[in-house]
Amino acid sequence: MISLGIHGAAGRMGRRLVALSVESEDLELTAAIDRPDAPEQGQDAGTLAGVGPLSVPLTDRLADRVDVLIDFTTPAATRAVLQRCGDLGSALVVGTTGLTDDDHRTIDEAGGRVAVLQAPNMSLGVNLMLALAAQAARRLGDEYDIEIVEAHHRYKADAPSGTALAIAEAVCRATGREPDKVLVHGRVGDDVRRQRGQIGMHALRSGDLAGRHTISFGAIGEQLELTHLATTRDVFAHGALKAARWLAGRPPGRYSIADVLGLDD
Repeated sequence: MISLGIHGAAGRMGRRLVALSVESEDLELTAAIDRPDAPEQGQDAGTLAGVGPLSVPLTDRLADRVDVLIDFTTPAATRAVLQRCGDLGSALVVGTTGLTDDDHRTIDEAGGRVAVLQAPNMSLGVNLMLALAAQAARRLGDEYDIEIVEAHHRYKADAPSGTALAIAEAVCRATGREPDKVLVHGRVGDDVRRQRGQIGMHALRSGDLAGRHTISFGAIGEQLELTHLATTRDVFAHGALKAARWLAGRPPGRYSIADVLGLDD
C-alpha cells in the first residue's frame, strides 16, 4: 500500500484527489494539507471531499513522511513543501502551475534528494499532444504560422496556462527556437503583423471550462489544428494519481509525466 499525502486538499483539485484516492486499492490517504488560514482547517478531508469521514484531518503542515505527496497549490506553497519533502524523504508530484525559472531550479535541487515529478498537465491526451505538436512543427517548418490558444475557468489565476507554455516549449525545442525571442502574448497596436517564426499565445477565461488547448499551424491555403478539450478535472486527478503510483519508490531525480507514459518528443 502506498501512503499518500495531498497538498492543497481543501481546493477544487485537492478534493477530487481525495475522493478518487479512496477508490484506489493501492493508495492510502494519510495526510491532507492546506494553507494555515484555510477555514476548513481541522475538518476531515473525506467529509470535505464528499466521500465520508476518513479520519484524516486537514492540517497546515506535513508532519510525517508519506511515500508520495501530490501538490496542487501555488508556487510559494510548492517551494515550501519541496523543502519539507526533501527533509522527510517523501517523493513529490507537482501539478502547480505558474512556476518561474527559479522555481524550476528549486525543483531540480530537490530532485537531488528525493524523486520529484513535475508536469504542467497530468493528462495523457495533453502529453500526447505535446509530442504531436513538436512533430508537426518539425515537419512543417517556419512557412507555417503557429498560434496557441488556451481557455480555462474564470477562477484560474495564471496566464498563459502551464500547458500552453509546455506546448510552446515543445515546439521551440523541436525547431531550435528560443521562447523568449519568439513568443508573442496577445496583440495590441496599429501594426502587429506577425514576423516569421513567431508563436502567438492567447488566453481565454470563461465560466467553468476545465481546460481547452489548441495549436494552429497556418499557411496560405490551409490550416492544421490540434485541440485537447478537458471536460472534467478528474482527468488531471487520475493522471496525478497514476504519476504518484509510478513515482513511489523511485530513486531521487526529476521526472515528468512523459516518463510515466513512455512518450518522447
